[in-house]
Amino acid sequence: MIKVLVTDGMDAEKKLELVDAGYGVIDEEVDAEELKKLIKDVDVAVIRSRTKITKEIIDEALETKQFKAVIRAGVGLDNIDVAYATDNGIKVFNTPNASSNAVAELALAEILSIPRFIHTSNIEMREGIWGKKAYKGEEIEGRTLGLVGYGRIAQSLAKKAKALGMNIIFFDPGVEEGEEGSVELEELLSSSDFISLHIPGGEANYHFIGKEEFEKMKEGVYFIDLARGGVVDEDALVDAIESGKVKAAALDVFEEEPVKNERVLKCKQISITPHIGAATKEAQKRIGQEVVDILKENFPQ
Repeated sequence: MIKVLVTDGMDAEKKLELVDAGYGVIDEEVDAEELKKLIKDVDVAVIRSRTKITKEIIDEALETKQFKAVIRAGVGLDNIDVAYATDNGIKVFNTPNASSNAVAELALAEILSIPRFIHTSNIEMREGIWGKKAYKGEEIEGRTLGLVGYGRIAQSLAKKAKALGMNIIFFDPGVEEGEEGSVELEELLSSSDFISLHIPGGEANYHFIGKEEFEKMKEGVYFIDLARGGVVDEDALVDAIESGKVKAAALDVFEEEPVKNERVLKCKQISITPHIGAATKEAQKRIGQEVVDILKENFPQ
């Protein structure tokens, strides 16, 4: 029997499908110390962003030689030491297709929301402030949306935003030169009315957007990060908002989760959500199906 440890939850229907197919499923939210013990006796771990598969965890798994793979139920792999895992014969998978539409829809919701003060006015009205005259918003039709990274999520967002009349440009070194809409990063920063990030996390992109990048942006730009915590210097973002360079921002990911940066938490011009980009019923079902497919294809009973 292939034993599967699910540490951050899974669609109930898809979990039952695994059980019916003969897999031994342990669905348990664990901390790092508990994970060290459990991982020695399972074949596969299915994780989301909360669980970290570090070198230390992998070393524990290697003691029994039973552990075979990590499946990231989502896109980003920055919470897994992929190189160390693969060097030691542990396979690493993710589910890159399932959550693209959900994340793109949340990004679009923020693009529509923040220039109309939906987030800010909601907070201020609860504080007794009737800011009707202060909330003169901006329309998105005819404005330029700059996408940093142009993978599945960014392409889905581009399609939706274009349908609403936005102009789309993007920066992505992996895209062939000359593709329509492709520009250099500096041009994107200086030309975009809205900037949305869609790049991986990890050391390579740590503080990819910082003080220098904010200084190159248009005055009054709107900024959105639903990609990965750490790709934006959060304090530099708050500085840019306080200076007026960035008019408003939306963050779904943070350097530390749950977020503890008081400057971010107290800044009314930042719409914050608790890493819910993929948190739709439809996306979770699709993610669950991709996990089932990976298991059946690579670790059949």
